[in-house]
Amino acid sequence: MPVLPDLYAAEPIPDSALSEVTRLLASADLFRYTAPDQAPVSLLEQEFAQMLGAKYALAVSSCSAALFLSLKALALPERARVLIPAFTFAAVPSSVVHADCVPVLVECGDNYRIDMSDFAAKLPDADAVIISHMRGHTSDMDAIIALCAASNVPVVEDAAHSLGTTWNGQNIGTLGAIGCFSFQSYKMINAGEGGIMVTDDADLAARAIIMSGAYEHTWMKHAIPADAMNRWQNQLPLYNLRLSNLAAAVIRPQLDELPRRVANGRRNHDHVAARLNTSDLFHVPAPLNGECRAPDSIQFNLINVSDAQTQAFAQQAADRGLKVQIFGQSRDNARAFWNWQFLGDTPDLPQTRAMLMRACDLRLPARLSLDECDIIADLLLDLAKTLATSKAA
Repeated sequence: MPVLPDLYAAEPIPDSALSEVTRLLASADLFRYTAPDQAPVSLLEQEFAQMLGAKYALAVSSCSAALFLSLKALALPERARVLIPAFTFAAVPSSVVHADCVPVLVECGDNYRIDMSDFAAKLPDADAVIISHMRGHTSDMDAIIALCAASNVPVVEDAAHSLGTTWNGQNIGTLGAIGCFSFQSYKMINAGEGGIMVTDDADLAARAIIMSGAYEHTWMKHAIPADAMNRWQNQLPLYNLRLSNLAAAVIRPQLDELPRRVANGRRNHDHVAARLNTSDLFHVPAPLNGECRAPDSIQFNLINVSDAQTQAFAQQAADRGLKVQIFGQSRDNARAFWNWQFLGDTPDLPQTRAMLMRACDLRLPARLSLDECDIIADLLLDLAKTLATSKAA
C-alpha cells in the first residue's frame, strides 16, 4: 500500500535565511526600530509592497492584528457594523470585536463564496466590509467593490489564504482599501506567526503604523510621507503589534520562492480536483471567472449523503491516516459560525450551515509531487466507493 505523504510538514526555510538569522542572534538586534535604517522588517515591507504592486506595507504580529489595525485605521465609530462572510476563521469576527465593532455575518454558498444577494441586502446598514477569501476562494470582487464604492463603504481584504491569487490579473489584497496577509506556518510563506497589511492610502498607512507601536519618532523609519505621519503623531493609542527582525529574516528569502509555490500549489489542487470530480459523491467548486487561485489546500463537498454517512467518511479517512476536516461536523471547529459564542445569539444562516455540514477540507501543500497527490486522490476515491456502497445498502 502506498505511503501517504505528510500533509503537515512545512517546506524548508531557504538556506539563505541562515546567515541573516545568525547575524541577528549574534547582535541581539531583534527589535525593528533599533537599527538606524534598513532593518529586516523595513526591508520586508518595501519588498512585499513592491511584489504586490502596493504603495505601502506594514508588517505586524499576525493577520488578525492586521485586520484589527485596518478597522482602527479606518476610524470607524464605536459599534460600527462590519460585514464579514459567515464562512471564515474565528479570528476574523474576533478582530472586529477587538476593534469595538459589531460583526454582521453574510451567507455563503456551496461554492464557499459570499452570497451576493444577502450581501447586497445587508450592505445599506454596514459601516465597513471585511472580505475573507476563505481557504483562498475569491468571491465576486467586481460586484463587491462596485456595490461598496456606490455606498461609500470601505473594503478590507482578509487575504490570509490568498497570497499569490489574482483577480482579473490584479493581486488579491490590492482591490480594497487595505489588504491583510498571514505568515502563519500553514500559509504560502511561513514564519510560524506574523502578518502584513498593504494599502495605497498614505493616511491609512500612517494611522496603522502609529497604532502598531511606532512611538516618538520611530515612524521616521517607515517610507511614508512625513505630513501624514506628523498628522497622527501622539494622536492615537499604541497597541504594540510589531513584527520582529528575526521573523522578517525568515520571511524575506521566501518571497523569491512564492512564484514556484503558487504554481505547484495550483497544479496539485487542479490535478486532485479533476480526479475527485469524477465521483458522483464529490464536488470541487470551480473558480469564478477572473479568479486565478494560489491554493495550498483543497475543499470539496459530499453530495447527497446523510450526517451519519458524512461522519463515517471522515472516520474511515482518519483510520487510513488521512485527516479530512468537515467544517460543520468537527467538534468546536473555529470555522463553524455557531461556535463563535462570544458573539452572543447565533444568527440564522441556513445556506452557510448546510454547506459547512458537507464541506471537506484537506491540506494539499505545494511541496507535494503529482505522484503523492495521486496517492491522496486514490484513497479518497476508494472511500467514495465505500460510501456509495453504504448508500445503496
